[in-house]
Amino acid sequence: MPEPGRPRFNHVAMSVPADLLNADGRQAIVAFYSEVFGWQELPTETVDGQKLVLMAYTYDQFVFLIADDQPMAAPRLDHFGMGVATEAELDAFLAKAKEYQARDPRVDIIDKKTEEHPGLRLTSFYVGYLLPLMIEVQLFEFAG
Repeated sequence: MPEPGRPRFNHVAMSVPADLLNADGRQAIVAFYSEVFGWQELPTETVDGQKLVLMAYTYDQFVFLIADDQPMAAPRLDHFGMGVATEAELDAFLAKAKEYQARDPRVDIIDKKTEEHPGLRLTSFYVGYLLPLMIEVQLFEFAG
């Protein structure tokens, strides 16, 4: 629940081809995002060939997928971000993504890197799987 006066993002919505939301497509999406990130399908929201909602840790954080005749198309680096608290947590997500990629070459990974900014060290990696947007997993470490 957001704190008063501190709104936050709560979901990302993407349109996808209807066949990606059939039983096989949904199974592939749910398998990857649950194994790598721990997200869960909200089955009460699923409509075969039309809609899939993945809960990202809490009911008010989710990825909403909807079928469309003209689905979203995005360049490879278009993404949304997910923050983590520790480098170990970031590394665990990356390891799970790489393990999945060993079984399914459709997993797209841009490996871990660290950028130094004044007062900030930013470590991240990107991963994409079947959806039009990648996810950038980020760790912010502030100096002082």
